[in-house]
Amino acid sequence: MKSKKNLVLVGMMGSGKSTIGKLLSEKLNLKFYDIDKIIEFDQKMKIAEIFTQKGEKIFRAIEEKTTIDHLDLSEVVISLGGGSFLNENIRKKAINKSKTFWLNWNSSTLISRIKKSKKRPIAFNLNDSEILELIEKRAKIYSKAQFKINCHKLKKTEIVNKILKIYEHN
Repeated sequence: MKSKKNLVLVGMMGSGKSTIGKLLSEKLNLKFYDIDKIIEFDQKMKIAEIFTQKGEKIFRAIEEKTTIDHLDLSEVVISLGGGSFLNENIRKKAINKSKTFWLNWNSSTLISRIKKSKKRPIAFNLNDSEILELIEKRAKIYSKAQFKINCHKLKKTEIVNKILKIYEHN
């Protein structure tokens, strides 16, 4: 049985939302929207540049409008930016219109991935304990997603299959 709802991925930066979202969209034969990539395309600059040149407040306003617009679509897979789900308007819309999945990883995996990336403006100048604090703070909000996928020690295909099983049967 195929769900009519959107499939929305939430989670920390570096949790694999873009990669898993693309794989899910291929398996489900649904259109995939990566909100961060859409914002970068529309703004003609990287997320980090938007933060630097326009500030986080402007970025969050752009992110809210872009995300809400895409949540209004039907039967699509959407990868939210790491901070999107913290926005109450986005969170409510996502939960009401979609099936939301939190890609949950252990902190050490996330810290390692975040530190390797140069495209995560929120974490540029944070040390390990500050990143851990951010992970813990955001986890409280991510836990409001309808489904939690514990990804630690799972291969991409296993994560995708877990999500597909839930999406198609709930």
